[in-house]
Amino acid sequence: MRILVINAGSSSLKWQYFDGDQLVIDENIQRWNPADGFDEIVEAVTAAGGVDAVGHRVVHGGPKLRETTVIDDDVVAYLKTTVDLAPLHQPPAIAGIEIARAAFPDAVQVACFDTAFHRTLSAAASTYALPKEWNERWQLRRYGFHGLSHAYAFEAGAQLAGVPAAESRILTAHLGAGASLCAIRDGKSVATTMGFTPLEGLVMVTRSGTVDPGLMLWLLEHADLTREELSDAMEHASGLAGLSGTSGDVRDVVAGVDAGDPAALTAWEVFNYQLAAFAGQMIVAMGGIDLLVFTGGIGEHQQRVRAELSASLGFLGVKLDSAANDVASGDAVISADNSRVPVVVVTAREDLQIVHEVERVMVT
Repeated sequence: MRILVINAGSSSLKWQYFDGDQLVIDENIQRWNPADGFDEIVEAVTAAGGVDAVGHRVVHGGPKLRETTVIDDDVVAYLKTTVDLAPLHQPPAIAGIEIARAAFPDAVQVACFDTAFHRTLSAAASTYALPKEWNERWQLRRYGFHGLSHAYAFEAGAQLAGVPAAESRILTAHLGAGASLCAIRDGKSVATTMGFTPLEGLVMVTRSGTVDPGLMLWLLEHADLTREELSDAMEHASGLAGLSGTSGDVRDVVAGVDAGDPAALTAWEVFNYQLAAFAGQMIVAMGGIDLLVFTGGIGEHQQRVRAELSASLGFLGVKLDSAANDVASGDAVISADNSRVPVVVVTAREDLQIVHEVERVMVT
C-alpha cells in the first residue's frame, strides 16, 4: 500500500511517502502556507507511482472524533468546529486535508488524531473538578496530546527491551519543545500530563506547564495584563526560556548551568523536579513501572535529562548504564544490566505510526 503522510503546521509542512513500511520520500518544507498548495507533492508522488491513501496528522479530534477516522465532508465540517480547541494547529491541518482531497481525489483520506490515544482515560483521570454543568456544556475534560508519539514509542520501546507491550506498565516520556508523559498499562493510556490544552503538565521550552489557576486570576486582576498578554506569555515566554533568559533550548540551558549562571541552574532544577514529580504521578496511576521510554528531541538527544529522571526513579530500581546513556543514538537500550526497570531511547516516528493506523483503517 502506498501511503502519503501529511503533517501541516502553522508555517511548515512535513510529508513522507511510504511504500508499505518503506520510507521512499521524506520532506520538510520550512516555509509553507495553504496558498502554496501541493503541486510539488503531487508531482513527486505521481512520479513515484501514485498513492492509495493519505494519512493526516490532526492534533485535536474534539469530543466526537476519538479514533482514527476516514475523512468525508461531515468530518471536515466537524473539524472546523474544533478550531477553538487548538487554534494554532487545527486550521493548517484542515487546510492540508482540503488541499489533499482535491489533489488526490481517488485516494482514501484518513485523519489520525493526537488526542485519540488517550480516549481510554478513565472518568477519574479525565474529569476536572469543575461544575458538572460546565463539563457537560463545554465538553471540558483532559484530552491529552502527543498520542501518536506515545503510541509508537511504547510499542517500539517494548520490542526493543523485550517487554510484552500488551501486559506491561510503560512510562513514555515525549520530551521536546512540547513535552508530556503518558502512563500506559496493558497497551492503553491510563494517565497523561497534558490536559484540556497542551499547556498543562511539564515545564517545556517556552510553555509554563501547570500553574496554580489562582495565580493566573491574580495576574489578570492585579498585574495590568490583558488576557492576550497572559496567554502569549504562558505559551511563548515561559518554561525554560522564561526562567533562564535563554532561547529555552536545553543545550543553551545546560551550557548556562556549566558556566555557573544561576538563572540557568534554576531553570534546570525546576524542569527536572517537575519531570520527576509528574513521572511519580504517572507511575502511581498505573500501579508501578516495567519500562521507561524516552523519545522526542530532548528525550533522544539529552543524556543529562535522561540521567536526572532515572536517578530520581532509582528507588524503584531504575539504573542507567552511564556509558550507554552517553553514546546513545537512535533506538538504544541505556539501562544497566542489573536495573530492575529497563530504560530505552526510541526515535520519534509519528509518521510511521500514522502509516500503521491508516493500514489498520484500510483493512477494516
